[in-house]
Amino acid sequence: MRMDWLERMRLALDRMERMLKEPLDMAEIAKTAYASPYHFQRMFHMLTGMTIAEYIRKRKLTLAAQELALTSAKVLDVALRFGYESPESFAKAFRKVHGISPSEARRPGAELKAHPRISFHLSLKGDQDMDYRIVKKEAFDVIGRSIKVSTDNGENHRRIPAFWGECHADGTLAALAEIGPGRELLGICSMPPGEERLTYLVAVESDPGAAVPEGYVNWTVPAAAWAVFPSVGPVTPSIQKVWSRIYGEWFPSTEYEHAEAPELEVYPSGDTNADDYRCEVWIPVISKSGIA
Repeated sequence: MRMDWLERMRLALDRMERMLKEPLDMAEIAKTAYASPYHFQRMFHMLTGMTIAEYIRKRKLTLAAQELALTSAKVLDVALRFGYESPESFAKAFRKVHGISPSEARRPGAELKAHPRISFHLSLKGDQDMDYRIVKKEAFDVIGRSIKVSTDNGENHRRIPAFWGECHADGTLAALAEIGPGRELLGICSMPPGEERLTYLVAVESDPGAAVPEGYVNWTVPAAAWAVFPSVGPVTPSIQKVWSRIYGEWFPSTEYEHAEAPELEVYPSGDTNADDYRCEVWIPVISKSGIA
C-alpha cells in the first residue's frame, strides 16, 4: 500500500514538472495520484509545509532564473513562457524568491535561489500503533474568533499558538466557556482548495440560533465521518506529532481520503501541559471503497 502511494506521488510530481509552463490544473495533477483534488492538496501541504501553488511557483522561478543566467532570452519571453502575464508581475515574484530583479540575474556571479524538485521516500515506521476511531456526526454550529494565516515558511505553526495565547489573555476563552458551558474548546482549521492561507477558528459548539457576540463569528461544521486520533501529553509537541503521523503514516496506509470539510482539534478542560492531558484531532474522511 505504502509503495503504491509513493509511486502515485512520484507520478504526480512528474506531472507537475511537465506542467511548469502550463496553467495549473489541480484536477489533472490529483488524477495522476489517483486522489481527489482536496485530498491531494491537503496531503501535499501537510507533508511539505507548502501549498502546491507555492511549490510550483518556486519551481517555475528556479527554472526561469537558470534560463536568464544561461541564455540571452528576453525577460518578457521568459515571463510569458512561465505563465506570467506581464514583466511587472514576473519581476515582483522573481524578486520575492531570489532577492534580485530578473535583469540582475544576468550579471556574472549573481546569487540565485534554487528550489529543488521534491521527492518522497519510504520511511520504515509502524513501530507504534496508531489508535483511532471513526465517528459520524451531524452538522453543528460553532461560535468563535478567527484569523487567516499564511502557510508560507511555517507562519501558521507560529501564529496559531500565539493566537491561542491572545484568546486566553483577552478573555475569549472565558467568553466561549459561557457560550458553551461544559463543552470542549475547538481549534478549527479550514483551507479551501487553491487557497494559500488557512482560516483558524478558536471556538465552542453552540446551540442553534445562539447570539453571536460582537467580534465573533458563527460557522456551521458540515455533517461528516471523522477519523478521531487521541493525543496524550503536553499539547505542544504531542499534538504536532499526531498531525505528522496522520499524514505521514495513517493516510498512506489506509483506504481513506480527506473529505472536503474543516479539521478539528478538540480540547477538554484540564492542564494542557500535563503528561496525562488528553485531547483529540478530528479529520473528516471518506473511504475510497465507499464504506465509511
